[in-house]
Amino acid sequence: MNDDVRNIALGVIAAGISAALGWLARTYLWKRKLRRRQAFFGLPDNSESLLVVNREAGGPELTVMRHDVFALLELAALIKDCGANAQVVAHDAAQQGFGERTEFCVGGPSSNRRMAAHLHSLLPGIQVNTDPEPGPERGAFRIGGELYRLESGSAEYVILARLTADLGNGARPVFLFCGQRAITNQAATRYLARHHDRLARKYGNGSFVLLLKVVNSGAYGPDVVELVGDVTRAAQAPAPTAAPRNSHRAS
Repeated sequence: MNDDVRNIALGVIAAGISAALGWLARTYLWKRKLRRRQAFFGLPDNSESLLVVNREAGGPELTVMRHDVFALLELAALIKDCGANAQVVAHDAAQQGFGERTEFCVGGPSSNRRMAAHLHSLLPGIQVNTDPEPGPERGAFRIGGELYRLESGSAEYVILARLTADLGNGARPVFLFCGQRAITNQAATRYLARHHDRLARKYGNGSFVLLLKVVNSGAYGPDVVELVGDVTRAAQAPAPTAAPRNSHRAS
């Protein structure tokens, strides 16, 4: 009887030790994954970040378009998961340099002054047609001599970028979500939310510029997104002076 009790006690102790080791292992892996995510987004515990948004056309108040609100919600969830805080700022009120706080800038250059400044300073190889008059190239992206036209509701493009200034290891990144329409901004934030682990493995904590294509948003909303390619080199190169070689349209 004593042997049976001893065996039962040893079994309980062994099970307890195994459970404790399993819990410690899971906690360690969770914390390591969290630290990697925080490093990728530049968001350590209790840090501050900026959500820079455009104003709806024609309005002096901070009135954000519906799909841009959804984009902000996607980003707010990522920030919360990192244990950080966010402040929403209008594009014409965000007056700070690079590296002090992580910045998430949402919206095209025609309605977001901050985005226009980022493209001009950091991504001179990207030109966006901001002509308000209707035309076949309205809203088109020109990247490295390639032209990407807007096909509203069918094929729309958006830039997703993570950029770091050369300010030392402590500098925080700037994330850009520059789309041809508001729904593409939401698509880019959703893409980042779904694939940030893979992007972190591929690029580490360095800069990248991706061109995404939102397919048939009229039917599928922001959910069907294709990666057109990594355009980092072309986007960071000086603006081309020659006419674009190719034009990309919906197929």
